[in-house]
Amino acid sequence: MRAEGKSLRRKTLVLIVVIVAISSCGRAPAVPPAEMTRTVLQTRVGAAGSDGPVYCRRDLLCGSTVLPDFYRSRDFRPAWVDDGLSLASARALPAALRVVEGDGLDPENYHLAAIESLLAEIDAARAKGLRRVRPEALADLDMLATDGFLLCASHLVHGQVNPETVESEWSIKGRVADLAAALDRGLAAHDVAGALDALRPRNPVYLGLRNVYVAYGALALRGGWPAVPPGPKLAKGDRDARVRAIRTTLLAQGDLSAAPAAPDPDLFDEALERGVEAFQARHGLEPDGVVGAGTVSALNVPPAERLMQIRANLERWRWVTQDLGERYILVNVAGFRAGVYEAGREVLPMRAIVGKAYRQTPDFSGRLSTITLNPAWNVPPKLAREDILPKVRKDPGYLRKKGFRIFEDWTAAAREIDPSAVDWERIDGERLSFKFRQDPGPHNSLGRTMFLFSNKFDVYLHDTPERWLFSRAVRDFSSGCIRVERPLDLASYILRDDPVWTKEKIAEALASGETKAIPLRERLNVHLLYWTAWLGDDGRAQFRQDIYLRDAALVRALGERAAARPRP
Repeated sequence: MRAEGKSLRRKTLVLIVVIVAISSCGRAPAVPPAEMTRTVLQTRVGAAGSDGPVYCRRDLLCGSTVLPDFYRSRDFRPAWVDDGLSLASARALPAALRVVEGDGLDPENYHLAAIESLLAEIDAARAKGLRRVRPEALADLDMLATDGFLLCASHLVHGQVNPETVESEWSIKGRVADLAAALDRGLAAHDVAGALDALRPRNPVYLGLRNVYVAYGALALRGGWPAVPPGPKLAKGDRDARVRAIRTTLLAQGDLSAAPAAPDPDLFDEALERGVEAFQARHGLEPDGVVGAGTVSALNVPPAERLMQIRANLERWRWVTQDLGERYILVNVAGFRAGVYEAGREVLPMRAIVGKAYRQTPDFSGRLSTITLNPAWNVPPKLAREDILPKVRKDPGYLRKKGFRIFEDWTAAAREIDPSAVDWERIDGERLSFKFRQDPGPHNSLGRTMFLFSNKFDVYLHDTPERWLFSRAVRDFSSGCIRVERPLDLASYILRDDPVWTKEKIAEALASGETKAIPLRERLNVHLLYWTAWLGDDGRAQFRQDIYLRDAALVRALGERAAARPRP
């Protein structure tokens, strides 16, 4: 056995000497570059059953769960390296990765610098002859390009952050895509840029928001705008040195048209008032043309902060399914708006009232199932403890005035109780077992119409007797449900294909005061989303306050996710 071993070693040595001699004569290596790369890939990735972390140039490849199967499925043939070392797709990848900056993604997270460095190294070695190109460098390039594409594709399809880690009540279907198949298509068509673009959300809101991100990036590069110093309110006719900063800021953001310089730069004139009103409308402020503390605060948000806000909203859209439905209801919680959409176009807009900061309206999707006319309201136990009980203790006549009835518990045969026979001061809120029911009527908190759709949060759309609240610019007054401004119009739209329920019939049923539940033939999708930035119908950026501080949490998570590049 020892003799056989020595003989084998001698033969191997002779073979190496022959290969070196041939190479030194200037001939091309016997093994083509793609085959050399394949051998290295097979060694690094391993056969099926040897799954585990995969490293390349000391980087943990984020596609470790996808990348091995990708290479095994192609029998370890390189995806980006060819025998002639044209490396056409690999050369196109850096430019394709740079495009995702407009999506709020950082191209450097996808091995951009390493890919460009390897391309330069391979080109320099190739200029001295193919034999000078290291197989390890080719395998590095192939693996990093594959991983960079797959990771970038994953972020475009699913987002960088798992929504459930930053929004615990998130309950919306996400998008699904075969990322390896997308890479195969892009390589086959010699169009990796097109393959990445095809994975980008196609929703008009996302694409418009992407344009806003690019525009505000340009504003940031130009230095933004000056801060408006604090001071008393300013209105048309006032003269103040701060007017110059206001004018400059409005010009930079497009709310004031470029015009000849004002004869008196410190005068708050009519043109400036119109610009202030336009700015206020875009930022969800009362458009009164008066520059108070709230307007100054919005004016002083620098473009870098706006970029973070836009980036957070782009990320949210990557969490959302492409298929919202042919017809659907969409509620923008942070924008205090609800609307009915057909083929992606809003056909019935309306204002909305959403949950307070301590009773947030969650993000989720559901399917509208029932419209209830003249609904009764069975007060949820939490609201009974926290809202109703304190009011009853303060005013013993509150229940009678607001049309509430009390039952001893929540069972179907529960006995009704006379509120005046209860010593409310001695009732323990934490052990409150009474059922509070508010009958239909002018004081009913649900108004005259309720729109039910299945969800675990017990949230629904409804009317309200407090119609005056819709005139407020900021409308976070509810306990989590959504109050809609045009309930009758919404009911008429939803029932428009039902000949029994014309708008007149709905009005008659409402006037009767009797409770009527109408099961729906067509169950519309309802989507509750949280946008603080989007593109308006006029093509201009819209911004809203982060009422639930969700942007702040998401921006932090995005920063942590981008920085988390594991090392061996």
